Amino acid sequence: MQPRDTHLAQLYETSCKACHTVRDTGAPLTGDRNAWDPRWAKGEQELTRNAVAGLNGMPPGGQCFACKPEDYAALIRFMAGR
Repeated sequence: MQPRDTHLAQLYETSCKACHTVRDTGAPLTGDRNAWDPRWAKGEQELTRNAVAGLNGMPPGGQCFACKPEDYAALIRFMAGR
């Protein structure tokens, strides 16, 4: 799975994919709505804040040094299957 938007696909490929496609990382897997639903219930703004600040094993910004706030929101929507 990859975002259709080429800009987002590049960001996903270089940052998000490393953890969100590997079960053992503890990150919710891309497209796994069961894993994302409890997180999604917190709201998109909270998820974006968590991505920017880092949470648990996720480093600040998810190591996406080129991401803007709107990129994080779009990538989260993609990975959460929304």
